[in-house]
Amino acid sequence: MKNLEPIKSHVVEEATRNLLKERGVSVEAIADIVYKMQSQYSQTLSMEECIESVDAVLEKREIQHAVLVGVELDKLAEQKKLSEPLQSIVEMDEGLFGVDETIAIGSVFGYGSIAVTTFGFLDKEKIGIIKELDTNPGEKVHTFLDDLVCSIAANASSRLAHRLRDKEEKLAAEEIKHRDEEERMA
Repeated sequence: MKNLEPIKSHVVEEATRNLLKERGVSVEAIADIVYKMQSQYSQTLSMEECIESVDAVLEKREIQHAVLVGVELDKLAEQKKLSEPLQSIVEMDEGLFGVDETIAIGSVFGYGSIAVTTFGFLDKEKIGIIKELDTNPGEKVHTFLDDLVCSIAANASSRLAHRLRDKEEKLAAEEIKHRDEEERMA
């Protein structure tokens, strides 16, 4: 048995962010979805707040691990390195497969019921970059990635909804920061 050192969190986060960029998904594209989901509830919402919320979500290990696993499976499918019938199922994004949604929704539960319902909405409606990933024919496989982007956007939307309420209630900046830190540890 090997005695391996744990991978440092900043290494995993950087790898996650790099994978998203490599696959054509920017923080801004996800933040655009968050803005569309939350702007109806706040007239003062800024894109910067949405970007900050996406960045905060990408700091969570559970999200990072889901992205690393899902994108790796997409890449292996592109390279035709999965065993059959899994290769065909992932490559064609078989409608009854569901494992892609299972991995993605597993990382949604940390942000509460708003994130769960938002995930379902985004998975069905395919807004913004999610639609591009889901419907973009070609050599790339995004069976897992489109659902993972739904998860990140749903989490960031839920997080932002709670932050907006905290501000409405005029909670002190220290209390909001404390809640944010608690959320990241969960």
